[in-house]
Amino acid sequence: MPDSSPFVDLLDAADRLSLDEQEALVDILRRRMIDHRRAELVKEVQEAEREYEAGGATPATPDDLMGEVLS
Repeated sequence: MPDSSPFVDLLDAADRLSLDEQEALVDILRRRMIDHRRAELVKEVQEAEREYEAGGATPATPDDLMGEVLS
């Protein structure tokens, strides 16, 4: 039997679940993805705050930004 990938194994295992279990799995995975994305955003915000505190960024109004974009 050829080696199968973990992803294919996971899909095969999911096929053996009941419909209710599959729905629960999807819900759990969706929540984990949301939590993961939230953690990434927290890191990005913290990095931006450190950059700002180090003087690497300056505050700007939307008009300032549009002026730079249009110039």
